Amino acid sequence: MSFPINRMRRMRTSEATRRMVRENHLRVDDLIMPLFVCPGQGIKKEISSMPGNHQTSVDMTVEACKEIADLGIPAIILFGIPDHKDARGTEAYHDHGIIQRAISAIKENVPDLYVITDVCLCEYTDHGHCGVIVDNDVHNDETVKLLVKESLSHVRAGADMVAPSDMMDGRIVEIRTALDANSFDHIPIMAYAAKYCSAFYGPFREAAESAPQFGDRRSYQMDPANSNEAIREVALDLDEGADIVMVKPALPYLDIIYRVKSEFGVPVAAYNVSGEFAMVKAAAANGWLDEDRVRDELLLSIKRAGADLILTYFARDIARALK
Repeated sequence: MSFPINRMRRMRTSEATRRMVRENHLRVDDLIMPLFVCPGQGIKKEISSMPGNHQTSVDMTVEACKEIADLGIPAIILFGIPDHKDARGTEAYHDHGIIQRAISAIKENVPDLYVITDVCLCEYTDHGHCGVIVDNDVHNDETVKLLVKESLSHVRAGADMVAPSDMMDGRIVEIRTALDANSFDHIPIMAYAAKYCSAFYGPFREAAESAPQFGDRRSYQMDPANSNEAIREVALDLDEGADIVMVKPALPYLDIIYRVKSEFGVPVAAYNVSGEFAMVKAAAANGWLDEDRVRDELLLSIKRAGADLILTYFARDIARALK
């Protein structure tokens, strides 16, 4: 039936009716909070381009995790700034590396918080790329060997899930095989399956101190123009043993999130990345936007596109708003 029998506005006239027919909701259970761990003691250094986010030493990371757990956020993902960087990123897979120490401390003090670790080498290499450099480019297979070592070291320290973000071919099956062979068959893998070579990562490079010292990452991260390629990447990672697949960034790639969820029906994570966060914060600071409303609207768009989980620097703000 058409107007005037059918009036779509009837269900919009009050907050009660709007709530009752609302199709998508943000929940604290959807959220994963990224944290940046640095060397030292008692350190809480604000990241200038990401207001409210900090590089924190292990002890202060534990304190942050206590607050995160109290807010009901179920999970964090850890990124490390090492004591020392070298060409092969050796601190990434050292048993006493910064992330390994952080995992142990968090599990000792906040045991119920779910700890996910980013598995990559870019924060740990002196050249800032995500792997071993051979002939001025990242060597895929040599890098995968180190990613396997890094994954195992994280899990031995107590990580609940590993999340390879490097975009090397074949790394999921090698990590899955190594975890299973070492009695870690219960550990899930969240694959950065469709990670685009994006300008939206700028503030993260400051936070993780991981900017490439030469060139860029176009030889291993995805071309922003491509959509079908993302589906192939996701299919390969699922075939290789990924339990969750991620699309990164989120907002410029809502179409990819939708396609992945529609075509595979598996758990999908989306990373609301640093540049997306920083734009909202900067505009709000200038009085150009209502931060809370814009934040909620953009995160709802990620949910509406099909994401089950959202990695976001807004996680604490959302959790407080939902209390």
